[in-house]
Amino acid sequence: MRRPRIPMLVTLLGCLVLGAQGAAAADPTAGPGRWVPRPTDTFQYQLSGRIDLTVDATVFDLDAFETPRSTIRKIHASGRRAICYIDAGTWESYRPDKGRYPARILGKRVDGWPDERWVDIRRLDILKPIIRDRVDRCARKGFDGVEYDWTDSYLHDTGFPLTRAHQLTFDRWLAWVAHDRGLSVGLKNSGPIVKPLLRHFDFVVTEECFQYHECGLYRPFRQAGKAHFDVEYTLQRHEFCDRARNAGVSAVRKRLSLNAWRRAC
Repeated sequence: MRRPRIPMLVTLLGCLVLGAQGAAAADPTAGPGRWVPRPTDTFQYQLSGRIDLTVDATVFDLDAFETPRSTIRKIHASGRRAICYIDAGTWESYRPDKGRYPARILGKRVDGWPDERWVDIRRLDILKPIIRDRVDRCARKGFDGVEYDWTDSYLHDTGFPLTRAHQLTFDRWLAWVAHDRGLSVGLKNSGPIVKPLLRHFDFVVTEECFQYHECGLYRPFRQAGKAHFDVEYTLQRHEFCDRARNAGVSAVRKRLSLNAWRRAC
């Protein structure tokens, strides 16, 4: 299960921060032979329940651990693509790799999600091998891209003194590790840091950007010809679909459980 976006008033401070560190600094957005979603692609976001491949969508965003390789083969056989959902910024108590996260990097519980705790994204020495293995799992299963959740930890009460600079370093590395494995990569929400991350990410996934009047933050992706997928949980379709079409956003209405149920624009 995922969460709706919590409306927040963000003050953008200071100048652009430090560039990426290490290999992420040279990370290009486009790569030879890598699939990248198109702005016209239609989107299905399903993270719970039996996966319904009869849904009329060209791109499926599915869980890294719970989706079998056979499902990805079926998606490809029908001429469609699959994005692999990975939680990057929090620890999930129900994952098989939960024991790899030492207690010292676990922060406060995520508000509204008692089975998750924030992780200290500054500790790349610990997080890199864990996330590498998660992305490798996606690649082995045949996914075409990766969507990382919680790429804006510094905006939340995590229990750690995280800064914008820490977040940019972490997110740029996330993009690099996906690209290094031949996968496209999507940014999740993270509106206030879209501009410095734009060249590193191939598409963006947002939750309730129409509900909270945040869609304008992601205009740089659309202006760059990159796909913007949006999920609305509260608004009815007549309240956002016209705006989505006019803005070039591929939007759907979903239930918060993120099962197969879907109402597209």
